[in-house]
This record gives sequence, C-alpha cells and structure tokens, in this order.
Amino acid sequence: MPVNETKAPAVSFAAYEQKFKALADEKRLQILYELCQRGNTCVCDLTEIVEMPQSKLSYHLKILLDAGLIMKETKGTWSYYELNQEEINGILSEKLCCIFRPAGGNTSCC
Repeated sequence: MPVNETKAPAVSFAAYEQKFKALADEKRLQILYELCQRGNTCVCDLTEIVEMPQSKLSYHLKILLDAGLIMKETKGTWSYYELNQEEINGILSEKLCCIFRPAGGNTSCC
C-alpha cells in the first residue's frame, strides 16, 4: 500500500482529543491526583484540598466529567467525585499506545 493511502485505525480521535484537553491543565491534573489518593471525595472537601473556590472547581470538574475521566454521585445537597478507573486505565494502557506504533513492527501490540 503506498504511503499516502494508509488507513486510520477504527478509533474515535475526537473522544481522545476531549480527554487529552481535559488533562492539559495543571489544576485538573491536581484534582485527578487528589481523587486518586483519596477515592470518593465530596466537592466541599475538594475546594479546600485544591485551594479553589467552588465556582472555579465546578468548572474544572465539569470538563473532567464531560471527558469521562471522573464520575459524580449526588447525596442530598452534596456531590461526590471519584476517578472513572476504566477511562483512566484506557488512557494509560497499550490500547492507546498501539494506535501510534507502526504496523508490522517488532513490537508486541494488542
């Protein structure tokens, strides 16, 4: 197959774009780190942990939610957040890395 006619893998690049855009912010990375360390955490505690007013924190949490990187559970008037481990594992897995490895190489890939 000529170089110009390579086929793109059956992957939704838009979904990865949204995830990587969500990860491309220091505060959002800090939020993910804290959720990783603490598990299910109330938004009221996160405001103190990341030293951010709730209005700004809500903005960042929405971006992470929309990207599927975290999950939200509402209990009464409070929202609790935790990592979406399946999505995080997908980003850190060979599944994504295999997209960018040349076909037919000597690499063990999925």
